[in-house]
Amino acid sequence: MLSPSARQASKEVSHSSLTKVICTVGVKSRTVPELVKLLEAGMNVARFDFSWGSMAYHSATLSNLRAAMRETKIMCATMLDTRGPEIGVLLAPEDVSSFDARAPKAPIVLTQGARVTLTVDPTTPATAAFLPVNNPDLVHFVAPGDDVFVGQYLFTGSESSSVYLTVDEVDAANGLVRCTCRNDATLKGVLLTVQVSNKGDALPTLGEHDLRVIREWAVPNEIDFISLSYCHDADSIEACRACLEHAGGEGVGVVAKVERLGALRNIDAVVAASDGVILSRGNLGLDMPAEKVFLTQKMVLHKCNAAGKAAVVTRVVDTMTDTPRPTRAEATDVANAVLDGADAILLGAETLRGNFAAEAVTTVRKICRQAEKVFDHENHYQTQLPPAMVESGTLSQSEALASSAVRAASKTGAAMIVVFTRTGLTARLVSKYRPNVPIVSLVIPRVQQNSIRWVLRGERAARQGLLNRGVVPLLANPTNSDTNALLRVVFARAKKDGVVRENDQVIVIQKVGTTSVVKAVSVVF
Repeated sequence: MLSPSARQASKEVSHSSLTKVICTVGVKSRTVPELVKLLEAGMNVARFDFSWGSMAYHSATLSNLRAAMRETKIMCATMLDTRGPEIGVLLAPEDVSSFDARAPKAPIVLTQGARVTLTVDPTTPATAAFLPVNNPDLVHFVAPGDDVFVGQYLFTGSESSSVYLTVDEVDAANGLVRCTCRNDATLKGVLLTVQVSNKGDALPTLGEHDLRVIREWAVPNEIDFISLSYCHDADSIEACRACLEHAGGEGVGVVAKVERLGALRNIDAVVAASDGVILSRGNLGLDMPAEKVFLTQKMVLHKCNAAGKAAVVTRVVDTMTDTPRPTRAEATDVANAVLDGADAILLGAETLRGNFAAEAVTTVRKICRQAEKVFDHENHYQTQLPPAMVESGTLSQSEALASSAVRAASKTGAAMIVVFTRTGLTARLVSKYRPNVPIVSLVIPRVQQNSIRWVLRGERAARQGLLNRGVVPLLANPTNSDTNALLRVVFARAKKDGVVRENDQVIVIQKVGTTSVVKAVSVVF
């Protein structure tokens, strides 16, 4: 039988969509009832954005999330998104617990051709004439002629709430950057982000704020993933892992956010060093011509797929922040992300501040499912084999096992693949080959002794599977070693969810003694 913690695994063996959905939580989506709606709609990973809000604020949201998980019996992974070297307009003190309290009293109206000055003086109020920023280094890496973006693009994507500036003069001695507005804009809301085009890679990826949050919040709260903002090289990822290890956070996944050109220059190393990549198209789109963004998406997702690393795409249904339906272009964009090989779709403002959070999740999953039906699984499978070959021209044992299971599922018309695993790695490798059926990752917990007590390891490994396309994690009872009994429990669950029927074929990966085997079994209840 399954353990109590993994009966919280998933109310459904989720055949509604194999592609996963990450939801940014907080503001309008932080209460237990709202989080229940998101979980039931299909949220797989909850993202906590530490660009704003205190640890106490996010802790309260996390507590509510876990209450919602207990109520729904649905497993959800957690992700901390670091602030990184983000430059933002200071609207209020950083330690406010209420997100909305950061908003200015009235919208800031800027007009085309008007002069506006960026200042590093934190005591200057935000007005149409002066915008105070939170990073004093701004005056040292901008120059006349640079393009500067200020706005809420992470929330709305609306150009009417974003302004493009051209730097006219830099007064480093007084901490001022004088600019000219290139468009009309109304700056409102709670987060105003500043980005200088093609600048900023020299700033450290992990600041003291991020290191403290990882040590004091992520590790004690057993967060599953760190989303490393503005990651531009493998060294930044290793620094994050070192911080986690020193704080006792061994096993926490590190996902690199690719949002500057510097990351693209080092993309092979970034993919190799990370556990996955988030293609942050909002930021990245400011660093490159719009016509090249789609090529970048295809390139990054291809590299992630070849390496077996989770690939996440952002900024997909922005209009659903304020409307119950996406545009036709947005719907097409979601589908194309799936066809390009995305493991997950990340929702930002749609679930953080949106009026239709659950509807956004449901809509995205419906679109993903339709795209999955026409995904070229055979071609994807064939393209994954060459990169997996070692120098001898053969597959490693783990790659051979995973690819064989997917091939067997395709040839037998299997209803699902079941993987017995301790770390979840094998299930993630199976996902790499994109079978068109769910991959049930049956994680067998390990009992380990630390310096104080015996502890159970495996829950995080199960939850981390929620970032990979098609993986449905379940946590087995560590006292039950009867694989046939465990399979019967999985079959019963899958039957209830409409995934399998009597006599369906199921592909199973498991160890028999010291040997790993792939076998086909018939479903019997």
